[in-house]
Amino acid sequence: MEDINQEGLFTKEELTLLYDASASIHAIRNLDEMLKSILSKIKTVFRIEGASIALHDAARKEFYFIRTLEKEKNSDSVRMQRMRFSDHLGVAGWVLREKRPVVIQDASKDDRFFKGIDLQESFVTKSMICLPLRTRKGLIGVIYALNKLEGEFTARETRLLEILSGIIAISIENARLYGKLKDHASSLEQENLRLKSQVQDRFNLQGIIGSSPAMRQVFALMDKVIDTTTSVLIQGETGTGKELVARAIHYNGCLKEKPFVAENCGALSENLLESELFGHIKGAFTGAITDKKGLFELAHGGTIFLDEIGEMPVAMQVKLLRVLQEGQVRRVGGTRYINVDVRLIASTNRSLEDEVKKGTFREDIFYRVNVFPITLPPLRERREDIPLLSAHFLKKLTKKQKRPSARLTPRALNLLSQYDWPGNVRELQNEIERALTLAERDKEIREEFLSAKINASLSPKISIPATDCTLQEVTQRIEQQMVIEALEKTEGNRSQAARILGLTRQGLLNKIARYHIEL
Repeated sequence: MEDINQEGLFTKEELTLLYDASASIHAIRNLDEMLKSILSKIKTVFRIEGASIALHDAARKEFYFIRTLEKEKNSDSVRMQRMRFSDHLGVAGWVLREKRPVVIQDASKDDRFFKGIDLQESFVTKSMICLPLRTRKGLIGVIYALNKLEGEFTARETRLLEILSGIIAISIENARLYGKLKDHASSLEQENLRLKSQVQDRFNLQGIIGSSPAMRQVFALMDKVIDTTTSVLIQGETGTGKELVARAIHYNGCLKEKPFVAENCGALSENLLESELFGHIKGAFTGAITDKKGLFELAHGGTIFLDEIGEMPVAMQVKLLRVLQEGQVRRVGGTRYINVDVRLIASTNRSLEDEVKKGTFREDIFYRVNVFPITLPPLRERREDIPLLSAHFLKKLTKKQKRPSARLTPRALNLLSQYDWPGNVRELQNEIERALTLAERDKEIREEFLSAKINASLSPKISIPATDCTLQEVTQRIEQQMVIEALEKTEGNRSQAARILGLTRQGLLNKIARYHIEL
């Protein structure tokens, strides 16, 4: 600063240049634009033809230009140089070795100048200032001021450029750090997406959506049995996704390359079910015009899934037992036994233990199929999964129907979450499809598009007390009951309960206190 002070205070242009350069330290998102702006101002303030910056690649022992600003045919030409040159060549090499700036008033007479470095074919270097760009880590590159338009470079300009070089070096280093942080953040984001994808795969196994504690328990059981050939009994209400679980176990396990065949035991008569499972020979019955393999034969080496096995007739259960015990089937009308090796997965919406007690399901069959039971929770016991399932069905249906993406409003989602869903996941899917159809091109699925039964699910069920009470007593009891039922419906969520009752949250709290309601 002493050299500058000897020649006078900063000019307005110089102060502006220093200010803009200092401000550039924070403008790290676009390094190229930042350097272009600074070099352009240096060119104007120093009254020179060009300026450039070359960074040092210590690993390769090279310099490489990252930004040049030159004069070409009386117009500014901004371009990125791709040139690399050895770090022992030229003025830059000298600055690197000596670790100090150099001023060259006549490049044609200075041996340090490397003529192989041409910033542009029509550009001839006549004079220059070359300074090191330093940070705490050492020299990271050099900055050039090229060709003074009038007179020679002064000590004042050298010192001013030296101050600027420090600011520019910090800016470049910050930009580098920002780039590394950005790359790191991008890497973390990619890793996060990968992990999320794994979690989604984990909780979206073969289309099974769920992350609630109840479903996590199901997934844990599936994990233990997937890589085995153990017989599995899947229990759960209608619509809970029993076949999805069966398919997930098969297609993610050791038999995934083998056949998977399924049959609903309650959908066919006893004779037809026997033919489907065990096959028949030609002429075994009217219509048997050719030999036919049964599902056990078709599933050989793989998995057979018997859906609703609790509805299988007792006579068929006896025939099934032989297959499970001996690994042999005999086609209807045939005399020859055929060896089969299959994994059995069965499902039921009934309690087979109760059916055994009633005598409608054989005990020996029960113990054969109930080797590894998995019980699927009804949707009302895993309400946390309703938003996930709803979003999944919306995405699936909008894609299928080639509709714009749609979303459920918070109010509609709350109504869906509070409904008990006797039909479980299947009923929810149907409800979402119905609501989407009613919404037409609307991107929001509001509560008016939901079924009346869904909208009525939060309505308190009021029972009027005996008529020997006074009107005031009846009113108070009804009010108390409404508050209790609203709280039960929302599982103690006071804000939601207040909205249902048309009260403020404080108003609800007052009534809870008034009626001494315990949560």
